[in-house]
Amino acid sequence: MTFGTQTKGVYAIAPTPFLPDGALDEASVARMTAFYGAAGVDGLTILGIMGEAPKLEPEESMAVVRGVLAEAGGMPVVVGVSAPGFAAMRRVAQEAMAAGAAGVMIAPPSSLRTDDQICGYYRQAVAAIGTDIPFVLQDYPTATNVVMSTAVVRRIIEENPSCVMLKHEDWPGLDKISALRRWQAEDGLRPVSILCGNGALFLDFETERGADGAMTGYAYPEMLIEVVRETARGNRDAAHDAFDQHLPLLRYEHQPGIGLAVRKYVLEKRGVIAHRTLRTPGPALSDATISEIEYLLGRLNAA
Repeated sequence: MTFGTQTKGVYAIAPTPFLPDGALDEASVARMTAFYGAAGVDGLTILGIMGEAPKLEPEESMAVVRGVLAEAGGMPVVVGVSAPGFAAMRRVAQEAMAAGAAGVMIAPPSSLRTDDQICGYYRQAVAAIGTDIPFVLQDYPTATNVVMSTAVVRRIIEENPSCVMLKHEDWPGLDKISALRRWQAEDGLRPVSILCGNGALFLDFETERGADGAMTGYAYPEMLIEVVRETARGNRDAAHDAFDQHLPLLRYEHQPGIGLAVRKYVLEKRGVIAHRTLRTPGPALSDATISEIEYLLGRLNAA
C-alpha cells in the first residue's frame, strides 16, 4: 500500500488505549492494530486529537508509534505530530518516519487568525520537520478554532509540495470539497488526496462530492469501508443504506465532550481494546448514557 496524493479508502483514526490506572496499554495497541487490519482499512492514523496525544509523554508517543508499526503489516500509518512548538514536532515527526511511518498530520494551533498567519505557520512547520516528509493538512475548525477558507487550503497546498492530503473536517464543508476538485480539474491546482473526518457524519455525501474516503474513528470501520466502496462503484443507494443503518450510533458518538468516551466504550464492547479508560482529564459516562449506548448497539446488531 502507498501513501500520497492518490491515496483512497479508509484510514481509521485509532484511539490510544490505557489501562485502568492511566498507564499505556501496549497489549491493546497491538490488538487494536490487528483489528483494523482484519477489518480491511487502507491505513491508520494515530496520535491525533482523538488519540489523546497531548496527554502523552514523548516516550509514550513513540511507544504507540512503534507498537502500531510492529503490527501494521505494511499498512500505511500516519502519525499526528501537532505540538505547541516546532522542536517537539520535529522530534516526533523524524523519529516516527525513521521507525517506518508513512507520513505525518499537522493541525494548526488555535492562536492563528489571519490567512497569512495560517499559511506562514505551515511553511515554518514544513521547514522544521523537513520538506521530504509527506504531511496531511488537518482542517478541523471545530476543534482548533482556526478557520481555513478554501483559498487558504489551496495556498497551503501550492506553497508546500510535501502536502499530499487534506483531512477535511470543516462543516458545513461539502462545497469546499467541490471547489477544490473543480480547481484541480479546471484551474491548475495539483491533485491531493481528500479524506474526511467529523466522525463520518457526512461521509455519504462527502464521497459523492469527490472525497477519496474517510480518515475518522467511528467504532465500526466496516461501515466506512462499505460506504466508500459502494460510492466508488456508483451504487448510491447501497452506500446510503449502509450509512443510514449506523446513523443513530454515529450521531450519538459525535457528541462534543463525551464522544471519545462513547467510542472507547463501544470499542471495548467489541473486544478491540481491553479498557475504555480515558487518561485524565476526561469525562466519565453516566449510567444513563451507557444505557442509551447499549440500546443503540442492540438495535444496530439486530438490523
